[in-house]
Amino acid sequence: MLTKLKESAKVVGAKRLMKAIEAGEIRTAYVAMDADIFVTQPVIDLCRAKNIPVVEVSNMKQLGEACLIQVPTAAAGIKRD
Repeated sequence: MLTKLKESAKVVGAKRLMKAIEAGEIRTAYVAMDADIFVTQPVIDLCRAKNIPVVEVSNMKQLGEACLIQVPTAAAGIKRD
């Protein structure tokens, strides 16, 4: 599942992801389960409201690596085509 994230146009970071979801730019969201709930819960809630699927990733490091960045990240999303 993370392979799609590596190969697609993406948004990385909870704040940027929230803006992109609001703008209708996101197809699928990813959240790290070890991230602070105060960071990830608003993303999950907004995705539910917008009917965007949310994929849970075990940890922030794994999600950061899947995004091809050197730092852990709490949330990311694949942009619509």
